[in-house]
Amino acid sequence: MSLQPYVDRKVLVLTADGRTLIGILLSCDQLTNLVLQNTIERVIRPHDDPEDSEEVPHGLYLIRGENVAICGLLDEQMDGHIDWAKVKGSVIGGVKHT
Repeated sequence: MSLQPYVDRKVLVLTADGRTLIGILLSCDQLTNLVLQNTIERVIRPHDDPEDSEEVPHGLYLIRGENVAICGLLDEQMDGHIDWAKVKGSVIGGVKHT
């Protein structure tokens, strides 16, 4: 499936190393290389970490296709109702290539 219909829309990308990135998809190609604008990385802390989770701004961001595990549209209305600083959870493991 092509990601072309997602261009100029807000997407969430899970990377092969377990990061969560959100931004406006500016461009994609046949190798699934992605260019995101206004990118933020959500860093979700484990339950036993006293620090709040955080969103780290990255701005314009290139993700190599080999590092894209999942890419999908973000439900902005639902996402806007969540206080991400208070969300805690387990670390998403990376993708193991063999």
